[in-house]
Amino acid sequence: MDKIIMHIDVNNAFLSWTATKMVKEGKKDLRKTYAIIGGDEKQRSGIVLAKSPLAKKKGVVTGETIYNAKKKCPYLEVYPPEFSYYKKMSNALFNLISKYTPDLEKMSIDECFIDYTPIMHIYGDPLKFAYNLKNEVKKTLGFTVNVGIANNKLCAKMASDFSKPDKVHTLFKTEIKTKMWPLPIDELFGVGKKTAIKLKNLNINTVEDLALTDKDKLKPIFKNMTDDLIDSAWGRGSDIVESSIDPPKGIGNETTLNHNIFSKEELHQYLLALSENVTIRLRKQNKYASVVVVTLKDKYFKRFSHQKKLVNATNITEEVYETAKEVLDEMKVDDGIRLIGVRLDGLKDEVNHQVSLFENLEEREETKKLDKTIDNLKEKYGFKIIKKASLINDNTRSKY
Repeated sequence: MDKIIMHIDVNNAFLSWTATKMVKEGKKDLRKTYAIIGGDEKQRSGIVLAKSPLAKKKGVVTGETIYNAKKKCPYLEVYPPEFSYYKKMSNALFNLISKYTPDLEKMSIDECFIDYTPIMHIYGDPLKFAYNLKNEVKKTLGFTVNVGIANNKLCAKMASDFSKPDKVHTLFKTEIKTKMWPLPIDELFGVGKKTAIKLKNLNINTVEDLALTDKDKLKPIFKNMTDDLIDSAWGRGSDIVESSIDPPKGIGNETTLNHNIFSKEELHQYLLALSENVTIRLRKQNKYASVVVVTLKDKYFKRFSHQKKLVNATNITEEVYETAKEVLDEMKVDDGIRLIGVRLDGLKDEVNHQVSLFENLEEREETKKLDKTIDNLKEKYGFKIIKKASLINDNTRSKY
């Protein structure tokens, strides 16, 4: 029997959550004004993180500078992100959903999958359940979600994106040719801007075009990605939902990649960015980690982790990054990686350092001072003020 998988996605999460908070405080609803969530608007490089529907109509796009956004809409209102509140709302959403099923897999702060199959005998018709869940979120938490229903995770995610906000959509196997095939190729999950351009150059403009294209035509250009592209166009994907239970007393970060990656060397730049992120948070808490965990998710949505225990607990970025690379070297990436994460466990308040005969203590102290200096600069001037040379001219940092 085919499984029933649901994808729950918060509509315009950052702006919706800030709006929810302001409405509770008796202030206006940002969702009904020309508003954005963004960085420091005094800096020309401040970025638009989220936009209201009215701002979108004026041509404002996520990722552009606030300076450019205000050119399009001079009366645009800018509000700072409130990440601690966003985390609180995210937890509230996942806690609400987990009342119904433990089979909940978090994809990011604002989206998750659930396997409805084991609880269908309790709650009945999936469509009715999805509408009830969507309405409960709106009534209880004050923001809206979309729910996509399908037989696997790929199609459930595609379904949740069909039209927004506050909607329920289905994309079952029998509906792929009628609902998904007519879509523009750049709306297929996993097809980024660069891939879409290459496909259009081959006169592949819709999902149907891709599904019916001979693999031999694609392989010279897309190589290992070819099978993934064809599978996606036919709506083939994993139906395994793995419960997301965060280990206690750990600090972690992970990101979904724009395309499947088959090279460990290419994954290194993401490891570095993730290592920087988690060690900055670690140092801010004055903690040291004794275990480095690397998590991967492949194109089949299979999630797996490896870890390494350190001789000396650390909060130095370079040491965490080098350990993470060692862990990654032990892992298989042949099936294509779509998500990567780094987590630090075994946290300690202080550490007794065991000195190695081959260790340069003076150099280690200089590295610690450099990390601290970089932390201070980023806290004062923003995360992008300084970055590792290997991340220059690369969009990896923009994900964190």
